This record gives sequence, structure tokens and C-alpha cells, in this order.
Amino acid sequence: MKIENQVTLEFPSRSANEGFARTAAACFAAQLDPTLEEVNDIKTAVSEAVTNAIVHAYPDVLGKIVLKLRIREDHALEIIVKDWGVGIADVDQARTPLFTTGSEERSGMGFTIMESFTDSLKVRSSPGKGTTVTMVRKIARRAGR
Repeated sequence: MKIENQVTLEFPSRSANEGFARTAAACFAAQLDPTLEEVNDIKTAVSEAVTNAIVHAYPDVLGKIVLKLRIREDHALEIIVKDWGVGIADVDQARTPLFTTGSEERSGMGFTIMESFTDSLKVRSSPGKGTTVTMVRKIARRAGR
């Protein structure tokens, strides 16, 4: 798939950076002229992916998170969130609704939410090496565009 535009952001795993990441993704996606609903879906998916990296990848230390955003020729936004944290031993189990390795205030719905607000979700992870979450959200073409 041909990439028409892209940006890569790198930031430490501080909770304050979740809001930055979601806003940056929404601003970048504006090139596709999304509806408000599409923008909110993108922001929610990015928020969940970045929060997972902050909370689960680096539970006791600050680490690096990379957010890569790509606009594809098929009028879709590709969102990649990568960390180099603890990794996920069993990705299938982690994608099960209500499963969490976090504290009891965590819902265990992060991957389910990401999946419901995007058109595709892929999760690659290796224990001790980190996790890469790749999401794609197609943006509807508006009449006359």
C-alpha cells in the first residue's frame, strides 16, 4: 500500500503524553477530512493503545513510546504504537475482554475498544522486547471530494 504522508512521534511513557498523542493523531488525520465521529474513533483508539503502553509496558519505569501515523492511498489512516517494554506473553489472552495485567481499576477492555473503533487491529509482542500495535481506520470519502 502506497503511503501518501506520514509522521513519527517519540515520547516518554508519562501519562500526560496520552492526551498529546490522541490530539496529534486527530490533527494529522484532518488531512483526510474525517467526520467528527471518525475523529473521535481515532482519538479513542490511539488513547487506548498509548495508555496500554504507559501502564502495562513500563509498569515501574519510564520508557520510550513511538507513535507512527500514515495516510495511505486507500484513504485510510494507519496508526502504529510501539514500545520496548515488558511485552505480552500471550497476545490472544491479552485480547480477551476483561483480561488485564494491571491493577483492579483497569477494565481489561483496551484491545476490544481499539478493535471496535478501527477497521483492523494487529498486535505483535515478544516478552522482554516490547509490543507493536497496528490499527487501520478507513475514512469515508465525502461527496464532491
